[in-house]
Amino acid sequence: MMSSSRIVWSVSLLLLSFLCVYPFHSSAQLSPNHYANICPNVEAIVRQAVQKKFQQTFVTVPATLRLFFHDCFVQGCDGSVLVASTGGNQAEKDHPDNLSLAGDGFDTVIKAKAAVDAVPQCRNKVSCADILALATRDVIALAGGPSYKVELGRFDGLVSRASDVNGRLPQPNFNLNQLNSLFAANGLTQTDMIALSGAHTLGFSHCGRFSNRIYSTPVDPTLNKQYATQLQQMCPRNVDPRIAINMDPNTPRIFDNVYYKNLQNGQGLFTSDQILFTDQRSRATVNSFASNANVFNSNFVNAITKLGRVGVKTARNGKIRSDCSVL
Repeated sequence: MMSSSRIVWSVSLLLLSFLCVYPFHSSAQLSPNHYANICPNVEAIVRQAVQKKFQQTFVTVPATLRLFFHDCFVQGCDGSVLVASTGGNQAEKDHPDNLSLAGDGFDTVIKAKAAVDAVPQCRNKVSCADILALATRDVIALAGGPSYKVELGRFDGLVSRASDVNGRLPQPNFNLNQLNSLFAANGLTQTDMIALSGAHTLGFSHCGRFSNRIYSTPVDPTLNKQYATQLQQMCPRNVDPRIAINMDPNTPRIFDNVYYKNLQNGQGLFTSDQILFTDQRSRATVNSFASNANVFNSNFVNAITKLGRVGVKTARNGKIRSDCSVL
């Protein structure tokens, strides 16, 4: 019979191994009311700043949403993607996978942070990570998507290294197993992954990210033939690979469930989009989201709330940055 000390040691070892598999999931400190007595009007201040930026350019919407995703998947939702590189350190934002992040997303957070800190009671009290989370909710709503309660209380990370990005972000050529594995490492299910992929109903991509599909021999058979021809016309062989193409060819400025209808029609821009429909294991979820916008919205809210809990920093291993771009 195992001694009590051996049992305690075995349980401790099991717990440690679990933490090593899922090191980033923490939501105990988060609450929608975190700033109620610290900066009670923070949500209104951020929303006003985001609306002003949105009126200047629609790119604010997909840029901010993508920025949040890229932040959370690399060392957690801690604002580390906002940090600028210095002479001695190449920050996350300068990793090749992040070079396509649009500047309007960064500018949205910078302006919202300035608006918050302009209120004496709030100055240096609200983290850049929380401002990014709030701004993400606001741009989704501005594009016609669901609004939801944002859990708050994140601290900003103390490091930002380009090397930490390696292998942490999904790639356009991923299959379902690769997508599921990457999302599972962040405590997210296949259904969460499919719901979050619906963010591709907004925004754009560069020709170089999918040209292999339209210029392979034969052309990727999972692509709608007419859509493939349109893509070839917009992205000829020798075109600048940075030319931008809408992720959703039908309603690129509206947060809706048309992305899933596009997948049913072979109009997923990336291999990692279309695989959600071509793989039998995920097709039923795509069909469900395509047929019912409310089901999609509900699942998206649940998934992005879970995403916002990844890698949350506390006062013990984080800080409140006065300048989001500077550690």
